[in-house]
Amino acid sequence: MLDISGLIATWRPTLGDAARNAWGLSFGDGVEQPQRTPSTLITSGPHRDLYRFGDAAGAPVLLVPPLAVTAHCYDLRPGQSLAAHLSSGGHTPYVVDYGTMRYADRDLGFEAWVDDILPEAIRTVSELHDGAAVSVIGWSLGGTMTLLTASAHPELPIASITTIGTPIDYTKIPAISPLRLIGKYTGERPLTTVTDLVGGLPAPIVQASYRVTAPQRELLKPWFIAKNLHNTETLARMESIDNFMAEMPGYPGKAFQQICEQLILGNGLLNDTITLAGRNIKLAKLNAPVLSISGASDVIAPIASAVAITSVLTGSPSVRFETAPGSHLGLVAGPTAKNSTWAYIDSFLEETTRQVVSAN
Repeated sequence: MLDISGLIATWRPTLGDAARNAWGLSFGDGVEQPQRTPSTLITSGPHRDLYRFGDAAGAPVLLVPPLAVTAHCYDLRPGQSLAAHLSSGGHTPYVVDYGTMRYADRDLGFEAWVDDILPEAIRTVSELHDGAAVSVIGWSLGGTMTLLTASAHPELPIASITTIGTPIDYTKIPAISPLRLIGKYTGERPLTTVTDLVGGLPAPIVQASYRVTAPQRELLKPWFIAKNLHNTETLARMESIDNFMAEMPGYPGKAFQQICEQLILGNGLLNDTITLAGRNIKLAKLNAPVLSISGASDVIAPIASAVAITSVLTGSPSVRFETAPGSHLGLVAGPTAKNSTWAYIDSFLEETTRQVVSAN
C-alpha cells in the first residue's frame, strides 16, 4: 500500500498558510499587519512634518516624497523600506511629510516646496547635525522638486542629490503622448479645468491613475493571488503596495496646473524654462553631485526620459546615471531594490561623504 503520509506532512504547512492568507485577504485584516520603522517627529508645520528614523549618530539623509504620495513610500514594510536600509547602513534618514491636500490648499504651487518647505527641511536637518551637508533623495516628482530647490538655492547645505524615477524629457514618455498632442492645440485648459473647480486633483483620481499605469498587474491580480496563496511574503508585498496606493492624497490645484503646463506640455526641465514665483529656475546652477536611477520597466519615467538629466545639469561636479530593474514604485520598494537601487545609493553616498570629508 502506498504511504503518502510524508507527502501530506510536507503539504500541511503550505495548505495552512494558504488557508490563513485566503481568510485574511477575503474576510480579515489582510495577510500581515502594517509594520513601520520607528520614527520621531522632529518639527511640525503645514505640509512639512519632519520625521527622523533612528538616532542622530549617522550622516544626515533627507528623503523627499513626491506630491500626491504619502511619506510611507520610503517605508512600506520590513524589506521594503529604504529608510530602514539607510539607518542600518550608518546613516540618519529623515523624511518630510506633506500630509493631506484639501481645497484650502488649492493655491499651493511648486514654489511652496522649492522656496519654503524643502529649504527649511534641509536647513533644519543640517543644524541638527552641527551644520553638516545633507544628502537628499527624491523619488519621482520628489526628485523634480529636489533638483529645482537645489538650483534655485545653491547656497543650501546639500552634500549630494539622488533622483529615483525622475523624468526630465517628457516627450520621451509614451503614456502622456496623447495629452501632449491635445495640449499642442488647446493648451493646458482641458487638463486643468475640472481641477480648477474642485481645487486640485482629488485623491480617488490620483489612485486610479496610478493603477492605470500597471494594467497587467491589475488584470492578473486574481491569478497572482491564487498562484501565491501559500506565499505569505509575496502576498504581503502585494498588499503593502495596494495599501500605499489607497492612501495616496490628491494634488493641489496650482501644482497640478504647473505639472501640466510646464512639465508635460512645456517640457520645461529639458528646455530650462521652469518659471516659479516670477523667476526662471536654471538647472545649470545646481552645484552638487547627482545620482539618477531609472527603471527598466518604469512607464511613468522611462529610461529615455530620465537619462536626459546627464545633459541639463551642466553645473554639477558629477552626474552619474544608473538603470535598475523594476517599475516606478518597484525602484524604491520592489523585490530587486536592495541589490540595485539601494546598492547604487549606498556606493554613491559613501563616495560623496568621503569627498566631503577630504575637502574639509
